[in-house]
Amino acid sequence: MNQYQPLAERMRPHSLDDYIGQQHLVGEGAVIRRMIESGNISSFILWGPPGVGKTTLARIIAEQTQVPFYTLSAVTSGVKEVREVLDRCRSDVRSMFTKGRPVLFIDEIHRFNKSQQDSLLGAVENGTVTLIGATTENPSFEVIRPLLSRAQVYVLNPLDRDDLLQLLDRTLKTDSMFADREVRVEQTEALLRFAGGDARKLLNILDLIMQSLNAHEPFVINDDIVTSRLQQNPLAFDKDGEMHYDIISAFIKSVRGSDPDAAVYWLARLISGGEDPKFIARRLCILAAEDIGLANPNALLLANATFDIINKIGWPEGRIPLSECAIYLATSPKSNSAYLAIDTALELVQQTGNAPVPLHLRNAPTKLMKQLGYGKDYRYAHDYPGHFVLQQYMPEELKHPQLWVPQDNPAEAKLAARHNALWHSNNSPNNTDGK
Repeated sequence: MNQYQPLAERMRPHSLDDYIGQQHLVGEGAVIRRMIESGNISSFILWGPPGVGKTTLARIIAEQTQVPFYTLSAVTSGVKEVREVLDRCRSDVRSMFTKGRPVLFIDEIHRFNKSQQDSLLGAVENGTVTLIGATTENPSFEVIRPLLSRAQVYVLNPLDRDDLLQLLDRTLKTDSMFADREVRVEQTEALLRFAGGDARKLLNILDLIMQSLNAHEPFVINDDIVTSRLQQNPLAFDKDGEMHYDIISAFIKSVRGSDPDAAVYWLARLISGGEDPKFIARRLCILAAEDIGLANPNALLLANATFDIINKIGWPEGRIPLSECAIYLATSPKSNSAYLAIDTALELVQQTGNAPVPLHLRNAPTKLMKQLGYGKDYRYAHDYPGHFVLQQYMPEELKHPQLWVPQDNPAEAKLAARHNALWHSNNSPNNTDGK
């Protein structure tokens, strides 16, 4: 092994047995492990933060399946490079010596524009190539819909404490850098905090500490040493914004906590750290829906408008609408009733399964369906006073559980009053036609 390689590269695993984390994907019986063991790899996209094993997993697939494997980086490749690789894949498919369908791994696939992604569609759809993409950005926003429909998305999570400690232990025991040196692990809190769920960052910190030692000085890990070494060389971990996930977390919690000053401060930290403005704008959209919701529906409209205008004007002017939106959201009344309602509904669906749609609510586009009673006795709300009529909208077996619970703010109080007036005033909640 090349001793001059970065520690993170030397410690990259070559089999699933050495792979740390993501057990929901690579553990016994999990979906990607089953693919590898069967040799039948479907197209998929790995979505997760840096340093959680996306590229490593692709390389393991390449080594263990032994099919033709091609790699492109979306940072440096264009349509021309994509077409050249696809031509080689077609040759592989026609070759009698090729075992299995070629795999094309595209790192940072979110950086491909629409035409570059379009160039992949035909080859993925007709089976010329199996696509594996890796991205740190939400594929729903960054990958075109036709490509998403042809590739399953798998989410990789930040490594947890146990994962990082396992990686630390394995590294100290197996890498040659530590073989002839006294090693003492006294404290790990600072190391784990600065790593932030990122395996590469943890290994880079170890590398940095080692580089600061004299030839025969013991290798000691404690909170003071880790903190002091990183302060001596802060740029070593600033390439993607220092403590990226801690800062975005502080930003979100400041808006949620109605502190506009803190929100603008953390926004400035994100901007100064080189954060993608679209990432910030997306977080504001999520915040508007999750934490403000029905207490002020205009918040979501403003957040969406902010996302649109960021795409139109870019930096540096984009900082202004981001600041406007962050302050507006921070000072808005808060409610998470919509967030809680959909999660409660999803839990109910998981518990009750595919409850049948009541016959009167079913669509009846054919004569047979009408004969079977589809749509019969449905009451068209606009034909009744106030555009409302009591009838059952939930599956019969569920009766009518309350999923949306209005919260204590003027906007939802108004909505709740209207809802109660329609469903409960002058009507029995036990009416078989109603709730």
